[in-house]
Amino acid sequence: MNTYEIIFWSLLFLVFYTYVGYGIVLIILVKIKEFFIRKPISDGVLYEPHVTMFVAAYNEKNYIDAKVQNMLELDYPKDKMQLLFVTDGSNDGTPELLQQYKEVSLMHKAERAGKIDAINRGMELVKNPIVIYSDANAMLNAKAVREIVKHYKDPKIGCVSGEKRIYKKDKDGASGAGEGIYWKYESLLKQFDFRLYSAIGAAGELFSIRKELHQHVEKDTLLDDFIISLRIAQKGYKIAYEPNAYASENASTSITEEMKRKIRISAGGIQSIIRLMSLLNFFKYGVLTFQYISHRVLRWTITPLALLILLPINFMLMRQDSGLVYEVLFCGQILFYILALFGWYLENKKIKVKILFIPFYFLFMNLCVFIGFFRYIKGSQSVLWEKAKHAK
Repeated sequence: MNTYEIIFWSLLFLVFYTYVGYGIVLIILVKIKEFFIRKPISDGVLYEPHVTMFVAAYNEKNYIDAKVQNMLELDYPKDKMQLLFVTDGSNDGTPELLQQYKEVSLMHKAERAGKIDAINRGMELVKNPIVIYSDANAMLNAKAVREIVKHYKDPKIGCVSGEKRIYKKDKDGASGAGEGIYWKYESLLKQFDFRLYSAIGAAGELFSIRKELHQHVEKDTLLDDFIISLRIAQKGYKIAYEPNAYASENASTSITEEMKRKIRISAGGIQSIIRLMSLLNFFKYGVLTFQYISHRVLRWTITPLALLILLPINFMLMRQDSGLVYEVLFCGQILFYILALFGWYLENKKIKVKILFIPFYFLFMNLCVFIGFFRYIKGSQSVLWEKAKHAK
């Protein structure tokens, strides 16, 4: 086996491990762990700590009535639940609309400084031990709060992430359907991450922390939910994942709108890796580091690059007549990319072909990683990002 073959198979293994292999390894490790260590049985005692429902909103007038009503209908004692909205820079009438609700505590600032600045300011008003963050356009299931707070009976839990769900509509194109498939797979991985040790990060649509563990985050932070949750994990606490507490929202209206969000996430991923550099220390964090690298770091760094390099190396090996296997793999890659591009073409034509959703969305996500990386390096990804438009 020559040098090019070694590089090729190493890169192919890396791609397979990142997107499929880690999930397989994770399931095996969880099954082994749970064979030897039995999960403790709940004592059945009703646990209802005081909570603050925290929503940082920017120009969300179209969602406010539905969001407040949704929160008021949550199955949790009203005298133990504070509703706090921080309307950072909103000038569309959002603050005025919120003032009509006597149940809502409102903090408004005319100047827009970004979501993380709103969170840092709003936390000064929080007195309750548990804070639950949610987006204005994300609707929660009735049992969400109960399903979240039950985990805090365990003193080792410092953060709880709910599940993000995408409303499924028949008219969804590749962007909407691809996003929905992606989040279903992510949910499965997060469930097994938690069962092994800890979930890796939290979804901003619905997550919570112990108030005592909050620390102000840098104002230029792009992925506030990820940084907040992982810094709690760095302190020795676990991040629980609770799929029975979920936030539902519509998919982005188009692939262009979804791209805005994915590029920001990718730029924020690079920023997060740099700021959480110490989390790469296996000797200090052990299993958490293994999960962090496998689930997040590889996706945001070398694996997209591996995808880019695989095809030319494969072509080189095929030209060297290294064997039939390289011809098959090369044709397989070409076919995959053709299907992805065809999916993109049909997306623009508003034509649905579900079999093309996965290759299209896979290629789309990795393209966003490259764009996000260069945008972060250039410093052109502002914390005052333009939010993606969601279907109604």
